[in-house]
Amino acid sequence: MSEELELRLREDRAMRNAAHAIFSADLAHLRASLAGKSISSRIVDRIGEGASEVLDEAMEVADNNKGVIATLIAAILLWFARHPIIDLFSSSDDETDAERNCEDTR
Repeated sequence: MSEELELRLREDRAMRNAAHAIFSADLAHLRASLAGKSISSRIVDRIGEGASEVLDEAMEVADNNKGVIATLIAAILLWFARHPIIDLFSSSDDETDAERNCEDTR
């Protein structure tokens, strides 16, 4: 039984050494990749990549839905122009009412 324990101990030690070697290699790779750039430049790069992906996706959706985009833009323009449009229609109604009132008083 002592030989079995020694064999098992050697196997376990070999596995431990292999795991340690893999961990050390991963740690060295991580340190090498982090040494090239500062944290702020890595954050800026990630944000830039994310924004680029979002812009690409938006352009693709816009190309596929040109009618919807045109309708949306028209609705936004009408929304911002709503007061002049309302004044245009309401002023003609006000003038007509004023003219009727003048004729009724004569």
